[in-house]
Amino acid sequence: MVAPLAGETAISAKRAELSGKNGFKGLLSNKKTTCIGLFASLGGLVYGYNQGMFAQVLTMPAFQAATQDYAKETGIKQGMLTSILELGAWVGTLANGYLADALGRRLTVLVAVVVFCVGVIVQACTENKDFVFGGRFVTGLGVGSLSMVVPLYNAELAPPEIRGSLVAVQQLAITFGIMVSFWIGYGTNYIGGTGATQSDAAWLIPVCIQILPAVTLAVGMMMFMPQSPRHLMNTGREEECLQTLARLRNAPPDDLLVRIEFLEIKSLYLFERETAAEKYPDWQDDSFSSRFKIGLHDYMSLITDKSLFKRTATACMIMVFQQWNGINAINYYAPFIFKEMHLGGNTISLLATGVVGIFEFVFTIPAVLWVDKIGRKKILIAGAIGMASCHFIVAGIIGAYQGSFEEHTAAGWVAIVFVWIFIINFAYSWGPVAWIVTSEVFPLSMRAKGVSIGGSSNWLNNFAVGTATSPFLQKSNFGAFIFFGCITTVAVLYVIFLVPETKGRTLEEMDELFGSVGLAAADSGRKQRIEREIGLLALVGAEPADEKHTEAGMDESNIEVSKHEDIASSPRD
Repeated sequence: MVAPLAGETAISAKRAELSGKNGFKGLLSNKKTTCIGLFASLGGLVYGYNQGMFAQVLTMPAFQAATQDYAKETGIKQGMLTSILELGAWVGTLANGYLADALGRRLTVLVAVVVFCVGVIVQACTENKDFVFGGRFVTGLGVGSLSMVVPLYNAELAPPEIRGSLVAVQQLAITFGIMVSFWIGYGTNYIGGTGATQSDAAWLIPVCIQILPAVTLAVGMMMFMPQSPRHLMNTGREEECLQTLARLRNAPPDDLLVRIEFLEIKSLYLFERETAAEKYPDWQDDSFSSRFKIGLHDYMSLITDKSLFKRTATACMIMVFQQWNGINAINYYAPFIFKEMHLGGNTISLLATGVVGIFEFVFTIPAVLWVDKIGRKKILIAGAIGMASCHFIVAGIIGAYQGSFEEHTAAGWVAIVFVWIFIINFAYSWGPVAWIVTSEVFPLSMRAKGVSIGGSSNWLNNFAVGTATSPFLQKSNFGAFIFFGCITTVAVLYVIFLVPETKGRTLEEMDELFGSVGLAAADSGRKQRIEREIGLLALVGAEPADEKHTEAGMDESNIEVSKHEDIASSPRD
């Protein structure tokens, strides 16, 4: 790894000196940014609601009748009906890596909401299984896009000291959506009765009500939500970037911390422009064709570039373990799992599932409050150990009492309690922190595309889990829990040995953590030269680094860095 230059060290030290509080106090001291992040996280609520809602609807007699009893099937048919949304979401995350850069974060949210609503309307018109398959796939396109762009948006709005907490708010919104969907499903299950007389309203209300938060999010994004400062810089709107940062931090544009943050964003943007001009000298005309080619090559570089591949592998593997720890196997099939315990029919199983939603929401709150104090790795490790232990205990209980739970109801309730404890361990750890790590590890120019790859890994594995769980449970309930327990144990080892701690780092400092080639050798000199030219080093009181590696090994860039106005000495109003 390349050692940080004197300028980098000085910048980090000055930021640490000026930064505010973290955790809950940090959220309170950054009220404006926090409120914006909370509103943006309506996208997470939509995502979570959709996950939980279908688990309830699947067991409703009226919905099963609407699909001509296709939804009543177990095994691979039920798995595909459940997981087709995740397949659409996978496609949505990949497409929106490009859209988030081309359209901006806000407009991408609007497009995602429109697509989402179309899918919901198709589902509401269900006459057979084809409507459900088509509607859920289209809904997935929108949900997948929202799952990618909202954490990206929140990460780019937040200062480093509360960034983890604000991104964790997305997971809190997801779990709130799951909780609400479980209890709405539990309530509407009684409309017209719980048997053959059940009204279509029992499933139509849970399906259609999710349009409300989605439309609210779209209207808010267009009416009053700010654009991402980093996206503004990427599109050449420097003055807007500075003014937006100042408003977000509730400080004047000439505030020292605002100016440092602005110049950090600008220096990395200029550095990456110069680097791109050297890498792609023939594609600098800003045409759609050139942007598409650069975007395609950037996606390829996430695999072919060693430093970027390390980031991509980290993001993807974190998402692999987040899904294969079994969380969505429980979210999607909890009513069926609990029904197998023979504790009192479908109504009791839906009630027990509703408790899952409460625990998942309540125990996500500690992550929001403490993730920026404790750090990412410790939370991930503790959560994985707790989840693996619960899996093995539940597997043992099911293995011992399977087929005789009617005579051993206490054993059934103990198994359910450990499922709830599993949910608690997931809620404070892998639920929010996996998304935090994914949104933190990529450099500015690759962030949207990198997060889209990480998000697509989440959804692709989500699809696999949703498809495989039903036939897996059909063959061996306790075997499924043993399998997920083993995967979660491997996750503990992966985090211990291969995941870096990113707590308190600026998004730009991720380069240093991952030994990016962008900060190696001659490129390090280029970055420091830009920081000097725009006044960042002077602003933090750093002595100029050794002049000799400013020009060593570098040709003049195709993009002129101009003589940037010295923002440090001429604050903007």
